Amino acid sequence: MNINNLTAKGRIKLSNPLHLLATCFGSSILMNWMPGTAGSLVAIPLWFVLHTLLSWPLDLFVIIFSWIIGIYVCHKTACDISIHDHSYIVWDELVGMWIILITLPHYTITLIALSFILFRFLDIWKPWPIRWCHDQVQGGIGIMLDDVIASIITTMILHISGLCSAIS
Repeated sequence: MNINNLTAKGRIKLSNPLHLLATCFGSSILMNWMPGTAGSLVAIPLWFVLHTLLSWPLDLFVIIFSWIIGIYVCHKTACDISIHDHSYIVWDELVGMWIILITLPHYTITLIALSFILFRFLDIWKPWPIRWCHDQVQGGIGIMLDDVIASIITTMILHISGLCSAIS
């Protein structure tokens, strides 16, 4: 079934807690011309709130828990709007950015911006294996997994290239 964005937007109910989470608190609907970017941007200040309040092990727990609930949240929202991995579903982008941010050795505007841009590039372009996961793995796991892989590749590029230590 081919459903346009207006129809999908009408099926998302921000009064539904699962839809609210899947859309990163409605950010993807508000910025509907670049919803994945909206979700990735929302992730950054939320990360700093979490990171300030919690220790590293608890940060890691929150990321793992967010990934696990994201599988259900994204799957249920996709079923509700009848579109697998619709662009308004951006919880996966939030978790992907958090995975990157937890691995950074320090936080500078330049390093965060570079991480964000590289992650968005990989998430949009979807080189192998990201594309394979996006196309072949269905349900909530598929929605979440391609962004997790994009975040792991982003992290590897930043660390192996030495950019994390070069940018201070």
